[in-house]
Amino acid sequence: MKKILTFKQIDELAKKLAAYVTPTTVVALIGDLGTGKTTFTKNFAKELGIDENLKSPTFNYVLEYLDGRLPLYHFDVYRLGSADEIYEIGYEDYINNDGVALIEWANIIESELPKKYIRIEFEYALGEGEEELRSVELKYIGDKEKEEEMLKYVNFSD
Repeated sequence: MKKILTFKQIDELAKKLAAYVTPTTVVALIGDLGTGKTTFTKNFAKELGIDENLKSPTFNYVLEYLDGRLPLYHFDVYRLGSADEIYEIGYEDYINNDGVALIEWANIIESELPKKYIRIEFEYALGEGEEELRSVELKYIGDKEKEEEMLKYVNFSD
């Protein structure tokens, strides 16, 4: 499902989704530079109870935050040369662990994503005089029943 949201609404979505996720959830974030992926991630982590200031893991590929309700494994795969390079950093261990794997630029490794995951795509959506609007598409890939449950939980359904 796709909606036009303000940054404040995106912050609320991040908080609700953080309350919804369970161990081994993979959240795939897709969108151009500046569309809100990292801001979403920071709000998501804060709601999980992570007090540490999140940094972009661009030069590390993955950063671990273990002090929240669930461990958070924050990936940024922007600099990968190919999708299969993700395995060199222990990707399978992270996504099969007891935490949440949140992956920025997930479209780069789309072929390597699990069969079931949450997909969030951010796009610029400029309206009249509005520069703080984004088109946000939220899906639960691989499980329609789970998608309906998630959309209701985060107030994203019609």
